[in-house]
Amino acid sequence: MAKPEPSIDQWLKEAKADPKAAQCGMFLTHNGTVRVTPKAQVREGVEGLGDVAQVEFSYDAAGVDAAVADALTWPGVYYVRVWLNEGALDVGDSIMYVLIGADIRPNAIDALQKLVGKIKNDLVVEKEIYA
Repeated sequence: MAKPEPSIDQWLKEAKADPKAAQCGMFLTHNGTVRVTPKAQVREGVEGLGDVAQVEFSYDAAGVDAAVADALTWPGVYYVRVWLNEGALDVGDSIMYVLIGADIRPNAIDALQKLVGKIKNDLVVEKEIYA
């Protein structure tokens, strides 16, 4: 069963109250969700798999913590927060939230892309279940 989702409004409020918030000129968020179209179809053009009904989702918590700590060493990054769901997720359920606070837009965008890529490519297991 999916975990309760965090409030991005609350996350932003807390991020802006952080001692390092004054260094941040941009906060950028990512909300990944379960989509009905199979990953192989979207990324590789594979047809005939059917619609995604659910995704079985798990992750390496220690690896995510290490990735967050690493992200805080990247150029211009001063704030990082990550939440990952787990279990059987339905279409439309959130898979993850990521919040990056950085000094300038290019650093925020680069950090968000790099961190989400690290999590998705190395630290999660997603098994699509088709209808």
